[in-house]
Amino acid sequence: MKKKVTIQDIADALGISRNTVSKAINNSDGLADATRERILQKAVEMGYKQFSYISTLTRAVPTVQVEPPNTPMNHGEISLFTTFFPSQSHFGSLMLDRFQREIMQLGYTLNAHRVTPENLRDHTLPITFIPERCAGILCIEMFDRDYDQMLCELGFPLLFVDTPPRIDGFTLPADQLLMDNTGELTRLLTDLIHQGYRRFGWIGSYNHCQSFYERYSALRLTALMAGIPVEEQFILNTNSEIETNMMLSRLSELPDIFLCANDFIAAHAVLILSTLGKKVPDDVMICGFDDAPESRIVVPALTTVHIHTQIMAFSAVHLLISRMKEPSLDFRVIHTETNLVCRASTNICKERKHP
Repeated sequence: MKKKVTIQDIADALGISRNTVSKAINNSDGLADATRERILQKAVEMGYKQFSYISTLTRAVPTVQVEPPNTPMNHGEISLFTTFFPSQSHFGSLMLDRFQREIMQLGYTLNAHRVTPENLRDHTLPITFIPERCAGILCIEMFDRDYDQMLCELGFPLLFVDTPPRIDGFTLPADQLLMDNTGELTRLLTDLIHQGYRRFGWIGSYNHCQSFYERYSALRLTALMAGIPVEEQFILNTNSEIETNMMLSRLSELPDIFLCANDFIAAHAVLILSTLGKKVPDDVMICGFDDAPESRIVVPALTTVHIHTQIMAFSAVHLLISRMKEPSLDFRVIHTETNLVCRASTNICKERKHP
């Protein structure tokens, strides 16, 4: 049986510390781009678990026919459709950076097209989009169901990174890429239950997107399986800072923990609670999601769930390129690994150790 490659194996091969390798693979701050690139290339070469399938994609690359640039028959554009361009703090920004580098090696360019409110209303394509140049479409922050359905009917190879919520069972007829939104939250809540905590709350609009819906569902399902009732007063179904402020100020008591749809909502909740004279985690624990840079500088620092943007980028390349090669493939929904990161906004969970 082939020996499983560990972070220590990669560190030994490069003559660097295990911590440095872990930072590169988990996309943490504090590494030079050249060092991060060298570590990731070695991880791919050695077949580390997160990148083990990439060699398969690499072997398939020569069969992808890409016309040379600047020729009349060139169709080498991957079109990014988004309702807003992700900030540096958004996981999508880091994912797109890696995605662009990978598709450039395959001979494609990445061109971004903003979908305006008028486009959404009228079901029109961005004015900058030229269909004749498009080889495939990557959608990020595209949560208008009717508009997304229209895109699916255009006939282009299509990949959605996150989607509108599948509350009623509806799903888009397209490939979909998400992060694991439930595993680590379920683990956190289960740990809390074992410690005797029973009152769970939520902040964020679970109707916003599939990822938020799945994170909220993790709370509901964990409580249901444990026979614990969810107190509806602690479910704050809103992304509005003003509404969140009003809802929190009206609560006569607090749950043991608020799960928040993402780190930005969690950071805002910490601020509001502070103005109300409530201490985190003494009066209520807070957990975010995304492991955004801000999660480390909030006081107290946020417990959150880390998204591996590098593997999301590789998965996006694999899904979209394979769809371009084989348009008749069954549609796929892929969730990539996430990891719980425990910080000061909770006081009982322990971070999982990785080999």
